[in-house]
Amino acid sequence: MTDIDRQSAFSGTREVTERLRFDVGRLQSYLHEHVAGFATPVLVSQFKGGQSNPTYLVETPLRRYVLRRKPPGKLLPSAHAVDREYRVISSLHAQGFPVAEPILYCADEAVAGTAFFLMAYVEGRVFWEPQMPGSDPAERAAVYDAMNATLALLHSLDPAAIGLADYGRGENYVARQVERWSKQYRASQTETIDEMERLIGWLPAHLPPAQQPRVVHGDYRLDNLILSPDAPDIAAVLDWELSTLGDPLADFSYHLMQWHMPPSDAGTGSLVDEDLAALGIPSLDAYVDAYVARTGLDPRPHLPVYFAYNFFRIAAILQGIVGRVRDGTATSAYAAAKAEMVRPLALKAWEFALKAGG
Repeated sequence: MTDIDRQSAFSGTREVTERLRFDVGRLQSYLHEHVAGFATPVLVSQFKGGQSNPTYLVETPLRRYVLRRKPPGKLLPSAHAVDREYRVISSLHAQGFPVAEPILYCADEAVAGTAFFLMAYVEGRVFWEPQMPGSDPAERAAVYDAMNATLALLHSLDPAAIGLADYGRGENYVARQVERWSKQYRASQTETIDEMERLIGWLPAHLPPAQQPRVVHGDYRLDNLILSPDAPDIAAVLDWELSTLGDPLADFSYHLMQWHMPPSDAGTGSLVDEDLAALGIPSLDAYVDAYVARTGLDPRPHLPVYFAYNFFRIAAILQGIVGRVRDGTATSAYAAAKAEMVRPLALKAWEFALKAGG
């Protein structure tokens, strides 16, 4: 596998790729008519990062915006729900939770080729590696604490109180996720992986106890956060495509996978074999303890099952990207590298299943 400098590879913008281009003039006219104070002309570029929903920087003489839309072409069922992303960030922004300001949702595919939403551009920094290269131990410790506190805050919100009571079914979340990602895996499967076959049969019979449903992000990790330009604060949480109502401990344990993630160059950050104390990054146990203290929710008795589920889930998600490469709808230039990660993730998932009695 070719080494990838993820920080340079995924940071910033580039010219919009041919497959993801749309009529900028049509978009400009629409936004000028529907967004207060929208100035023209506009310049549109494509963010390098991200895998699922193409994301664009929209620059005007007065302000910068971010546009996120469904990709064109054949899509997996229920995927790329930009309408749901817009709804959840709208509700959370009203609570003062750190998300980009939502501005507009457009379902009219004639404007930009697919449905999209527009949000404010958030100034700040994105670290694509969990080791935070170029940082220092004090800042890393503060960022990890802020990252922990922000997810704990999300899991403390009452969905009904913020207008999201019907944002998902909530109950039996892990069981439904196993069923969903088993189907998505089958829809995009390109080879037989024995461990995935075993997990599809094992997981439904070994689910963790149900938790009170909360808003779950679904892909909470350092590179989906914007840090303030000059402070270790979370300015915005990005990429809410997988959010719903569900098990907060499943969401939190997904976030913990970086402590066990098989190292790769496929865009899945890993803390394995790192000197965490020297870096200023907390141990897995200390990080879990901080979350438990903040929320009163405790994943520790069932972590092996949660890890088996989450490594299975991310393997299925990456297989979906492999399927989009096959179908010609993958967004990232590095999407093909994801194929090499599916099997190691399945092996890691089965390793945790065995620890849980598999």
